[in-house]
Amino acid sequence: MDDFLDKLPQMDLMRSEKMTLVQLIIPVESAHRCVTYLGELGLLQFRDLNADKSPFQRTFANQVKRCGEMSRKLRFFKDQIDKAGLRCSPRHELEPDIELGDLERQLADHEHEVLEMNSNSEKLRQTYNELLEFKIVLQKANGFLVSSSAHATGDETELHEGTYSNNGFIETSSLLEQEMRPEPLNQSGLRFISGIINKDKLLRFERMLFRATRGNMLFNQTPSDEEIMDPSTSEMVEKIVFVVFFSGEQARTKILKICEAFGANCYPVPEDTTKQRQLTREVLSRLSDLEATLDAGTRHRNDALNAVGYRLTKWMTTVRREKAVYDTLNMLNFDVTKKCLVGEGWCPTFAKTQIHEVLQRATFDSNSQVGVIFHVMQAVESPPTYFRTNKLTNAFQEIIDAYGVARYQEANPAVYSVVTYPFLFAVMFGDWGHGLCLLLGALYLLARERKLSSQKLGSFMEMLFGGRYVILLMALFSIYCGLIYNEFFSVPFHIFGGSAYKCRDTTCSDAYTVGLVKYRDPYPFGVDPSWRGSRSELPYLNSLKMKMSILLGIAQMNLGLILSFFNARFFGSSLDIRYQFIPQMIFLNSLFGYLSLLIIIKWCTGSQADLYHVMIYMFLSPTEELGENELFWGQRPLQILLLLMAFIAVPWMLFPKPFALRKIHMERFQGRTYGVLGTSEVDLDVEPGSARGHQEEEFNFSEIFVHQLIHSIEFVLGSVSNTASYLRLWALSLAHSELSTVFYEKVLLLAWGYDNILIRLIGLVVFAFATAFILLMMETLSAFLHALRLHWVEFMGKFFHGDGYKFKPFSFALISDDDA
Repeated sequence: MDDFLDKLPQMDLMRSEKMTLVQLIIPVESAHRCVTYLGELGLLQFRDLNADKSPFQRTFANQVKRCGEMSRKLRFFKDQIDKAGLRCSPRHELEPDIELGDLERQLADHEHEVLEMNSNSEKLRQTYNELLEFKIVLQKANGFLVSSSAHATGDETELHEGTYSNNGFIETSSLLEQEMRPEPLNQSGLRFISGIINKDKLLRFERMLFRATRGNMLFNQTPSDEEIMDPSTSEMVEKIVFVVFFSGEQARTKILKICEAFGANCYPVPEDTTKQRQLTREVLSRLSDLEATLDAGTRHRNDALNAVGYRLTKWMTTVRREKAVYDTLNMLNFDVTKKCLVGEGWCPTFAKTQIHEVLQRATFDSNSQVGVIFHVMQAVESPPTYFRTNKLTNAFQEIIDAYGVARYQEANPAVYSVVTYPFLFAVMFGDWGHGLCLLLGALYLLARERKLSSQKLGSFMEMLFGGRYVILLMALFSIYCGLIYNEFFSVPFHIFGGSAYKCRDTTCSDAYTVGLVKYRDPYPFGVDPSWRGSRSELPYLNSLKMKMSILLGIAQMNLGLILSFFNARFFGSSLDIRYQFIPQMIFLNSLFGYLSLLIIIKWCTGSQADLYHVMIYMFLSPTEELGENELFWGQRPLQILLLLMAFIAVPWMLFPKPFALRKIHMERFQGRTYGVLGTSEVDLDVEPGSARGHQEEEFNFSEIFVHQLIHSIEFVLGSVSNTASYLRLWALSLAHSELSTVFYEKVLLLAWGYDNILIRLIGLVVFAFATAFILLMMETLSAFLHALRLHWVEFMGKFFHGDGYKFKPFSFALISDDDA
């Protein structure tokens, strides 16, 4: 048996890559180029040898600070280009690589130039806005002044005979009386202030004026005919022109302060019409000159931004890479001579040759007289986990890693999940009509893969695009399971030939209630379409899907246990094989494996035995005769044997392993045998997170015994609960089928029964929306999450530790835009 097992492959595709801890001793003059070349290769994960130092205490802190400042300037240029609405595509011609110092000087010059142009443009825009507001106020306020003057000269009243002779009365008389006086405004003491204010502040502004002057003012307003740009936000703002008539110096002071508080701009408007026209002409002339100046300044600024924009992408990439290089150099230590940098890191074993070649090339290119020393170190801590994936397997690996990163060289569940995950999803979602809809969505994402991969996507779209191959496989398996269930939007079709059932006689008109008779061989593939609508449809489908769920669940849990055997064999833990794997296989298959066997025998023989009765009385009365529930000869003694094996397996899981570990520990530390400390027999039972260098700590037998007790109880109870958990395959499949049937019969067919095109159209729209949002979105998400739980808990719980950490190499390809 051992020879046979030794000949089995080592499951290289199922396990993480073998990792090696290496040390680099790099001369200072070639350090930068070596790290740059290693970043381009992307197969070495550096360890931080300066973890006890703050970022400001590290060797290359100033270079990192300079790169951060250049990143800020580049982000400033990008914001300015976006704000100006420019589209600067990078030039494809080859440009020579620029040195970091030269780039720093160029960026400083460009920033100074852009800031100066922005300052000048802002001042000109402010002046332009003031002149534009002045022009609008002159045009609008003139109407108020002309109408007021005309009203005053055309009105002859008795109040003219002595009302305004007293100067004291001027302050207390009403504004209406003062306005009616035929004398000019400035002779009567009536004054005015004209200006312009934002529309959203107008109501509060008017209320404040009324309260401050105690009602002794006349407020006129009119909307401006054009919007004005706000220099601070570059947004067009709607404003209102106002003219406030008042009397007295004190009121004037209050009104001016309120205008300043509300941000209202006041402009002097002469009462003389001739002066108004002359002033308007001057304002229009200056506006024309300023427009030309602003246009010229904008063109010059856009030219400067375009010159930067053509090289912006390349510069941002250069700065990101330089910052990453110096961040990595900060992880290295100087040796005692201060002439070499010492670094350590993890790399895949297959990459040692590539790394060595890259370091030799870096030494040659930097004209260094001393080469880089590259040698392998003895590892004490557990190496990182690294799986080589492609576009198809990467999404499934991410699903597994969301639960936990595999321990170093532990069996990888993602390999099996590529098939089992979409298949279990399809068991719950099976409808080949809905599967075709998912397939169209997946094909759309695949057809636009190249374009979408280069775009900035939203969070939801990015998630869909990342899982495009998962959606593709889920769609294909859904079509397959839908063909087995024979459901196309809940409608069965005779795809693989005619039904095996027919009416009881030729006059049968109510076949669905009277019943059908079988007259030929079974339907060749999937469920016979004649079951649809029959009296026994629901009991038949319930029985089929429930038993199928149990079979699939037991098969996947057995796969998990088999993987635990290969894990124990790979790590050399014979204790786990003898005292965990074997009793767990016996316990699970003595009970639920036997149930699966009964299901298959019942399907093959067509027996009417009650499996519920068989399994219940297997525990309650194992010696009783089975009677009509007997499926095969020798079933009763077999059940007694299996029950005894299940009872024996429980203490087999619980007691031997803790005592065996105690015996191994005592033999090692009492000198009876001499073994290498830290072998897998003990290592596998050490709690995650403990270092291998501390294996000489005191052996705590009670802690290990309690841990084994919890593990045994968890497996025994979990065997029952996990088997029951797989019944969700049956429940969700039935719910999906019934929901689809309700929408088809109670919405689409009901609407189609009316001889009205509008009702039919409404029914079709409601059916389409219900299918899209409930069956294709909510049900897809529900089946996805339930399949996720079955893999994380029921399948991976049998063998997966998930206490490793990811291999994160220093690679320029992995640097995101946010790292700049």
